[in-house]
Amino acid sequence: MRDTPIVNTFSHVKTGDTPWLDEGLRAFFQYRDLGVVDATGGRVVTQLARAREAPEKGTDWHQHQAEFHIVLMLKGWAKFMYEDKEHLVAAADCVHQRPGVTYYLFNYSPDMEYLEVVGPANFGTVEVESAVPVPEPKPW
Repeated sequence: MRDTPIVNTFSHVKTGDTPWLDEGLRAFFQYRDLGVVDATGGRVVTQLARAREAPEKGTDWHQHQAEFHIVLMLKGWAKFMYEDKEHLVAAADCVHQRPGVTYYLFNYSPDMEYLEVVGPANFGTVEVESAVPVPEPKPW
């Protein structure tokens, strides 16, 4: 039995209700919260992310400590290494990042914007080692 009740309230965030912020997981992106953290009592975060600066080296190899994680590319494209395979994720593509997947974001377009849905909302990130070579990002 849970000690705290499950929060599950209605939420409707319109464009302009929440600002784009420079603070977030990656300094070279901007993030916009979509109000789902409070509506779910922290079970899920839903946010938009967009390119803020040209890629210099990418994210390094890492894993997120999450039970659920999807990325839906809304605009532009991004290049990832998932485990040992390169993936081009383009507009309208959806990626389910299974728990524990090791990956590296190494390149993206200037207009890249994606929707990210992760549970729990306070997921962690762990940098990991990999012997897999990563292509160099291309300047805009």
